[in-house]
Amino acid sequence: MPNLDVKTLGQCFWRTYLIGSAFNTRGLQNIGLIYALDPGLRILYPDQKRLLKARKRYLKLYNSHPFWAPLLVGIFLYLENKIARGLLPANTLPKVKSTMVYTLSAIGDSFFGGSLLITWSLSTILFLFCGLTRVAVVWGILWFVGLQFFKIYTFYKGFSEGLDFLGRLKSWDLINLGRVFKTVNALLLLIIWFIIWPKPVNWLQFNTLVLSVGVLALIFSKFLCSREFLAWLMFLGVLFWSWIVEFYQSLVHLLN
Repeated sequence: MPNLDVKTLGQCFWRTYLIGSAFNTRGLQNIGLIYALDPGLRILYPDQKRLLKARKRYLKLYNSHPFWAPLLVGIFLYLENKIARGLLPANTLPKVKSTMVYTLSAIGDSFFGGSLLITWSLSTILFLFCGLTRVAVVWGILWFVGLQFFKIYTFYKGFSEGLDFLGRLKSWDLINLGRVFKTVNALLLLIIWFIIWPKPVNWLQFNTLVLSVGVLALIFSKFLCSREFLAWLMFLGVLFWSWIVEFYQSLVHLLN
């Protein structure tokens, strides 16, 4: 049984950047996944019938966060290597594939899409508002390079360790780490508001805005209300701000 060489693994890795290019409404990213795996599958299955069966294992629905694509391709190649050698039955792959893909997709959306990327964007905006354009550019380059190292590392670990690497990945505790980044994002947003707020600062307006956003976020998290409705509610509050202030002052006057 031939082994996957560095050149073949390199082809599979670079193709992970194109997994979303063949997105379709039936299988979502499945065609792109097969495209990324194909150089490795061709080596593992010289027999055309076995090759077609291997490809068909990935024709069903596949959709995950793009930052996890190298890891998933690496793990799939690890499993296919086991299947090709007769060390793992092929019918176990669909169950493992579904559980792993959807779990990583949820973690990716929460940690990368909902936390880490927001941290980068808010910090970059803050640098630009402070006139630190070069710092913002260097900051973006560092994040981009770091992402590429992350993809290379997870691809290598996925292929070399397979499902065992998922246990180590669990110890990273990305869900709770994402919550830390979300707290940092809230502080960054608060700093940005303070910088762009008209000077001198009207602390009643500023504190009311901060408190309103906090209350609306709490309402959304507890009652799962429509974010669009809450955004319109806040917009109307800003629109009728003068009436709200007048009502507040009248209320204070009556209480005194």
